[in-house]
Amino acid sequence: MSSTYNSDPIQRPAGPPASSTPIADYLANARLGVDPNYVTVPRGLAESMPLAWQQQFVNLMAEFHQTFAHLPWPVYRVVPSRRERLVDLDEEQLAEVGCMVEIDGNGELVYRERNGRRIDAPQEKQVLVSCLDPLPKQGPGGQVPPPPPPRQW
Repeated sequence: MSSTYNSDPIQRPAGPPASSTPIADYLANARLGVDPNYVTVPRGLAESMPLAWQQQFVNLMAEFHQTFAHLPWPVYRVVPSRRERLVDLDEEQLAEVGCMVEIDGNGELVYRERNGRRIDAPQEKQVLVSCLDPLPKQGPGGQVPPPPPPRQW
């Protein structure tokens, strides 16, 4: 008598089990457009994605906004920035990050926070300073211009 049931064990997918926190897991290792509190998607790049991607993205964002529409959303201001050592900044950049520099009685440079607290090891401290946006803008027809061709030497 033959059985209609398969006696072979169920094959498990290879690799680690699916995560219960996939976004947190991915963002923990992502560098582009991610900081500890926010994920930024440059509009020009999003609008230049293939149409199928844009359609999926719109559906996800619509569900996201519908789900969280009851929250008191602020207006977010996103400023392109780069990391710089504090000691490499000029006066205007120091003011932007809320710091100042002065010369003490020994002729040494002393870096201070806005509240006057001295910054220890300013040569090791990195801060975010605004910069021009290096990402390509959306061109005609919704496309980001292609990257320049490689240099020929």
